[in-house]
Amino acid sequence: MIESVAVTITESSQTGEARRLAMALVTRLGFQETQRGKVGIVVTEIANNLVQHARGGVVLLRSLKQNLAVGIEVLSLDKGPGMVDVDECLQDGFSTAGTSGNGLGAILRLSNLLEIYSIPKQGTALLAHVWSDSASHPPEKTLEIGAICLPKPGEDISGDAWACEVDASRSLLLVVDGLGHGTAAATAASQALRIFQDHHHLFPGAIVEAAHAALRSTRGAVLAIAEIDFEQQSVRFAGIGNISASIFSFTKHHNLVSHNGTVGHEIHKIQEFSYPWYGNGLLIMHSDGLDAKWRLDRYPGLSQKHPSLIAGMLYRDFNRERDDVTVLVAKGMSR
Repeated sequence: MIESVAVTITESSQTGEARRLAMALVTRLGFQETQRGKVGIVVTEIANNLVQHARGGVVLLRSLKQNLAVGIEVLSLDKGPGMVDVDECLQDGFSTAGTSGNGLGAILRLSNLLEIYSIPKQGTALLAHVWSDSASHPPEKTLEIGAICLPKPGEDISGDAWACEVDASRSLLLVVDGLGHGTAAATAASQALRIFQDHHHLFPGAIVEAAHAALRSTRGAVLAIAEIDFEQQSVRFAGIGNISASIFSFTKHHNLVSHNGTVGHEIHKIQEFSYPWYGNGLLIMHSDGLDAKWRLDRYPGLSQKHPSLIAGMLYRDFNRERDDVTVLVAKGMSR
C-alpha cells in the first residue's frame, strides 16, 4: 500500500510535525542520512512558506516507487495570495514577506523535481520530489501518475485505495472505495487491491468479476478499472458504482460510464466500454469524496503540469471533507 499523509499548517510549530512525519517516512523507505537531510530541509522550507506567505495550507506527503528506486513526494496546497511571477520567486533573495528569500531556491536545488502552479489571489500548489539516490530520476516512459488518497477527517485509515500497473505497451489503473469508512471499508478496499494485483494481466471486466467473488465476505465496494493501450491508442474501462472517470485531451473530453451496483454484493451487469486515448491525454478518476462539479478549464495551464499538481488542485477546491477521498490522475508522456 502506498503511504500518504496530510499535515495542516496554520502556524510555525506545525512545520516541525510535517518534518517529523516526512523523516519517519523516508527512514522507513531506507533513505541514507544525506538524502534524509535534504528531505528535512525541503519539507521545512515548504511548510514555512505556507506560514509566512500563504497564511496557512496543507502539506501532503506520499511515498514514491519506480522500479527499484524509492522517493518522497511533497505537495503543498494553499489559497493564499499566489505568485505573479513564479520564475522571479525562485530567485534567491526575492521575498514578499521580509524574509531572506532563499526558501524556494533551496527547495529547487535539493529536489529532483520541482513544479509550481500558482494563480494570483487564488493560491499556489507546489510539488517536490526527492529520490533516495542523489541522481535525478527519469519519469515513466509512457505514463506519469499523480494521486491523493486520504481518510475522512478524524479517521486513521482510509477505506479508499488506488493502484496502477504500468508497462511499455499497456497500463492498468484502479480506484476502489470500500462502503462506508474506517477499518471495515479498508478491508474491502484491500481485498480489491489484492485481486487487482493478482489478475492485472486480465482485461478490466474480468478483474471486476474476480473482485465481485472475492469481496462477498466484506461489506463490499465500488470500483473502476481503466486499461490504457498505448499501441491501440484506446482505453478499456469497467466500473461498478460511483467512481467518476474522465478522459481529456487538448480538444476532447469523455466521461466514462459505470454501472450501478456494489462489488461483492449485487451487480446487475459488468460491461467494458472503449474510448480513444490521446498522446497528450489525461485520465482523471476519483471517489465520491471529491465533489464531481469540478471543471478542468477553470485552471488555465494546469493540464500541462505534473499529474500530482492536477490532483492537488482538485482536492484543494472540491474535497467534500466528510468522506475518504481519492483522486488519481494519469498523464500520457511523449514517446
